[in-house]
Amino acid sequence: MIKRTDQPLRILLSNDDGIHAPGLKILEKIARTLSDDIWIVAPESEQSGAAHSLTLGRPLRTRQLGEKTFSIDGTPTDCVMIALNKLITDRPPDLMLSGVNHGSNLGEDVTYSGTVAAAMEATLFGVPAIALSQEISDHTNFSYEPAQHFAPEVIKRLLTQTWPIDVLLNINFPHISLEKIKGVRVVKQGLRNINDSIFEWKDPRGRPFFWIGGTIRDNSPTESDTDLEAVQDGAISITPLHLDLTHSSTLETLKLAFL
Repeated sequence: MIKRTDQPLRILLSNDDGIHAPGLKILEKIARTLSDDIWIVAPESEQSGAAHSLTLGRPLRTRQLGEKTFSIDGTPTDCVMIALNKLITDRPPDLMLSGVNHGSNLGEDVTYSGTVAAAMEATLFGVPAIALSQEISDHTNFSYEPAQHFAPEVIKRLLTQTWPIDVLLNINFPHISLEKIKGVRVVKQGLRNINDSIFEWKDPRGRPFFWIGGTIRDNSPTESDTDLEAVQDGAISITPLHLDLTHSSTLETLKLAFL
């Protein structure tokens, strides 16, 4: 990665779990193995599942919690947009890191994930961005140890490479002991057997309600060489995601229909 200046690497951090999330504290530790010029701009409260949404119907409030640390009562996308436009004004970051998410962002998760969306927003501004997520296999014994241990070296190796300006990187760490992790795989985005649980219940007044996603998701891969397969096999997955959602072959086919 080519740095913008000869000054120390400037890194912007954000997430979707909120400014007080343990994963953000882990991410700061990871970032400080790379640089001391760290900016943190994260949502005031949890925004999981916010995807790439903006807050348009109300004003956004910013709280400064430290010299380079801010919370915003909005979405991850709000946070990155305001950080890059209004808070970091002397020079832009050289890198943006999002996470570490409490739970994986695999397969179709990337379309829902606020963690991935924060990295996506930075990419739209021309800032190289990486989303990091830690898989959950047991809510009673959860640990960020794999991400904290392996992420610094993984990121350092990625920074020796270049990737297109409209591509962000999505990294997922398996939730197993460090000695069982089977290296790093660069793989494509997978697709689950969709079986999200939707619970129907009643409130104390007898009115029905629904709750989406009440259990740990089925991460079984439906094809090989994917992020789902890599993490299930105990490897760290890296997936480059492209902002251009155009399906090229269909584009050409449809053009022929309107000649």
